[in-house]
This record gives sequence, C-alpha cells and structure tokens, in this order.
Amino acid sequence: MVHAPVHIPAEAPPAFLGVSRSATGRLWRDRLDLRGANRALAIAQRYQMPEMLARVLAGRGVELDAVEDFLDPTLRKLMPDPYRLTQMEAATTRIADAIVAGEKVAIFGDYDVDGATSAALLAWHLRRCGLDPLIYIPDRIFEGYGPNVEAIRKLAEGGATLLVTVDCGTTSVEPFAEARRLGMGIVVIDHHQCGDELPPVDALVNPNRPDDLSGLGHLAAVGLVLVTLVALNRELRARGFWSDMRPEPDLLSQLHHVALGTVADVALLVGLNRAFVAKGLIALRRRDHVGHTALMDVARLSGPPEAWHLGFMLGPRVNAGGRIGRADLGVRLLLESDPSEAARIAAELDRLNQERRLIEQHAEAEAEAEALAALGAEDKGAVIVTASQGWHPGVVGLVAARLKEKFARPAFAIALEPGGIGTGSGRSISGVDLGRAVREAVHDGILIKGGGHAMAAGVTLSKDKLGEFRAYIEARLADDVARARHVNEILIDGAVSARAVTPDFINMLNRAAPFGNGNPEPVVALPDHQLVYAEEVANAHVRVRLKAGDGAVVNGIAFRAVGQKLGHALKDNRGQPIHVAGSLAIDRWQGSERAQLRVIDVAVPDPGPAHIR
Repeated sequence: MVHAPVHIPAEAPPAFLGVSRSATGRLWRDRLDLRGANRALAIAQRYQMPEMLARVLAGRGVELDAVEDFLDPTLRKLMPDPYRLTQMEAATTRIADAIVAGEKVAIFGDYDVDGATSAALLAWHLRRCGLDPLIYIPDRIFEGYGPNVEAIRKLAEGGATLLVTVDCGTTSVEPFAEARRLGMGIVVIDHHQCGDELPPVDALVNPNRPDDLSGLGHLAAVGLVLVTLVALNRELRARGFWSDMRPEPDLLSQLHHVALGTVADVALLVGLNRAFVAKGLIALRRRDHVGHTALMDVARLSGPPEAWHLGFMLGPRVNAGGRIGRADLGVRLLLESDPSEAARIAAELDRLNQERRLIEQHAEAEAEAEALAALGAEDKGAVIVTASQGWHPGVVGLVAARLKEKFARPAFAIALEPGGIGTGSGRSISGVDLGRAVREAVHDGILIKGGGHAMAAGVTLSKDKLGEFRAYIEARLADDVARARHVNEILIDGAVSARAVTPDFINMLNRAAPFGNGNPEPVVALPDHQLVYAEEVANAHVRVRLKAGDGAVVNGIAFRAVGQKLGHALKDNRGQPIHVAGSLAIDRWQGSERAQLRVIDVAVPDPGPAHIR
C-alpha cells in the first residue's frame, strides 16, 4: 500500500516550531511557560551552566536553590527517619527480636523484579546477622500473586516462626489468618494500594495505607526494605548486637538491588528514589557484585549502565524467570557469590527472556487484532480488554503495556485457562487510576480478585464474567480516560541542530539523570533537517539519517515504528526536510561512541520560517 507524503499544517505559537498536529497527531509544545523560561535563565546564570541543561532542570520543576541537590541527590540528605512510616517501629522490633533469638525467618516475595531485589536485599542482611532465612517466591501461573495458604503451611513445616513478606501481603487476609493459626509472626513490607480491610499482622509497613503520613508512597518495595534495614541496624545497634566479630552490614554496598528494583517497577524517580538510582548506578559501574555483573555481561551491556538499561535490558531478564521459568531464579542470581554459577543462572535467564519475547510477540499480534476490531473505524472505547485461551499468563502484562502504548488508553490482556478462569494484567495511562477501579470491581463481585497501582493492576475473573467486566471497566473509567486523552501533546525541552548533537552534549544533559518515570528524558527538536535515509531494520525499527543545512549529520532510530504512523511518515518523506523530535543517547560500538537520536515524532514544516518558542 502506498501512502501519500504526510504534510502536517503548522500554526503560530504556542505550538513548538509551529507543529499543531504532527505525523502521530500530536501537538508539540514548549515544556517551559514564561515563568519556567525565566527560571531556566536564572539557573543558567547563577550556576554558569549551559542553557539547555538549565531548561531541562526548570522543565522538571527544579527551583533555583534546589539545583545542586537535584544534580547530586544524596542519601544523607534525603533519607527520612524510618519511624515516619506507620508501624515501622513495630516491624523493626519484631525482626530484631527474631534475629537476637535466632528464629527461623521466612521471606515471601513477589515474582517480579521489585520482589526479587527486595527478597535478595533482606536475605543478604539476615545472613549477615547470623540467620539462614527461607526464601519463597510463588509460581506466577500455579500460585498467583501474593501469599497463599499452602505456601504458608510449607514455610511453617520448614520451621519458620516469623514470616516477612516483601512487595506483597497488604491484602492477604486469609493466608495470614492461617499463619496466625500456625503460630507465626508476620511483618509486611509492601507498597501496593490498600483495601478497606487490613490483614492480621504484627506490623504492616506500607506508605500507601490510609493512615500513613510519611509521604513515601513513591518508593518501590525494595526501597522500603532498605529503609526498614536502616531502622533495623539502628535497633540492633541500640541492643549492642554488632561487634568486631559481627560488624554492622554496609547497606550502601547493596544499592545495586535498590536501583534495579526501583527502575524496573517504574517507580517515580523523585526524592529518595533519585538518590537510590543515582548511587545504585555508580555501584553497578564498579562491577563488584557477582550477580549483577553476570546479568550485565549476558545482556551485552556496553559502557556504563544507565537507568534505561535497568528497565529494558536487566529487568526483563530477571523477570523472565518469574514469567515463564523458575520464579526464584532472579533471587538466586542476586544472592550468588560464585561467578561461574552466577554466569550459568544469568545465561538461563537470558534464554528464558528470548523465549518470552517469542511468546509475547504471538500474543501481542492476536491482542492487537482483537483491539482493532473492538475499537472499530471510529476508534471508540475508553478501555481495551482482550482475552484468549492460548496466551501464556506470564506475558499478559507485557501485552497490556504494548496495547496501552499503541492505542493510548488503558488496556487489559487476560489469559483464559481451560477451567474457565482468566488471569490478566492491565496497564494505564497518566491520570487514570486502574488499581482503584479494579478493587471496586472485586468489591462489586465482578472479579474474583484483583488489585495493584494506579498505573498497573492484576485481575482474576471467571470467563463468563468477561463481558460484564468489559462493560463495567468501560463505564467506570470513560470520563477519566476522556480527560486524560484530551491533551495529546509532546513537550519539547529545546531545539538543536545536528552539529550540536555530540557525545559531550549528551553527557552534559545526562547531568540531570537518572531519567525515568517522574523525571522524563529530555526531548529535543531538530528543525528543518533533511531525512536523507530511512530504512526498516530488525524488530520493526526504522533507522534514519538526518542532515542539517550546514551539512552536519546525525543518525537516529525510531523503535517499533514499522506499520505505525511514525514509520509511514518516515518512509514517505525520505529526501524531504522535516522537523524531528526525540531523545538523545550515546551509541557505543566496538570501543567508539557516537550520538544517536531516538525518534519519537516528526512533522513536515510549512514553507515559511519555523516558529521557535
């Protein structure tokens, strides 16, 4: 099929470069309003920094007096008193009692990266306290999310007298009742949203419980575990537990775990999380942790690790064990001290990740076809709900994420089992609280169980309730989705030319890193650059080359653009001048470095001069 060249009309500001509707149908807008632009100027002048970096900082809400702390976030300044968290003192006391008494402690973690890193961090600490904890990671398919009665009984049979759950447990009323009956103490360290009923436990540390005023709801579970261990070290110090023979564990040496879990769980990179990830990346660069080093090697990570490597290269491999392999492989790798064994486990996780990709691609194609049929030519519908009996339950969250990205609305993918039960995952867009809607569906009897965050949720339902769930979630979220999708725009941090795009320029912008959720990567626009090359490469990407009027050239890539509006626009405008928006990265290959533009949108300029705000 031949597509006509895409011409997008441009208009005067506030559209950046005059782009009011791009190839993907979006408005380009300057991230900075007049007040923000003035703050950027003040930052540049006071701190003698390049204008573009000052614009990036101002665009992320950094005030004039907070610049130095933002550029160098430290745990010393940002670590709160752990006792600000509700029931933290009770949790610390109970765990310390178990350590001093030499109790058998069981750690129950979630099967994702946040759960694996949380369990590994807690187990590492308990081992240095002289304990040998049991570690239990449930099977995603056969056991599902969170503690279950059978697992509790197994741990009790193994001698556990204290159960500590990490990244799960907030809603586990029935399993914990069984644990109580078996005489086990229970401490929960979790960050998932709470229902009305809290489980019967010794302590539930969760900054998202209604009575917690700590302001730490943005922490991933692994971050909460670290804060808990800060309090635990302090409590054991007060009890005189540490000695020359048993030195206090150095928590800073384990920030690799905290960085990986935080980024992989898409936690907001603000406040304490920024310090966790920034310092954790420094720790990863030292390559002094056996498990993480094996993971970086098998992922063929070249150059110093950045936050996006954790989210797109390391995290998926740890996750692969929980999705389609042995759920405990990730924890085992992170606790392994032998390099040969670590390399073996990492290789197995890499193999499982490749297998996961193939399974995911098949399910994604089916789900996309179902979504297109449901939305119709009018593109109607606030929420996408897809389901199939042939999908692997371990990839439905990834499929839902792809649907959400492609169709710009909340999406669910549900794997239907032969017995008539479906298990699935949903992913949301900014401004739409999916977790709350799912909990309400459970309360109203439409779902068997479900819960999660604002941006992600898990569901279990009977197959004969699928249609009712579709109608319920559509009605429940229609207004929220309409409001969230009303503004379809890209925020631009500034305009640059190909000649300015160098590794040094990118390193300068990276002073504002780590980038991720809550601290987005800078987006730059290249005005009126000739698209001299655009060809499809593996995995549906489009590789491009752009040339400025002075002859300078920059290479770029548009990920997963083939068959999408962006891919068509790049193909149809080869040889033509275009405006291009994207983020910048350093492409490392065989010891050399070059700048690369990750293309996210394009627009064909008006014949007249471009407007830059």
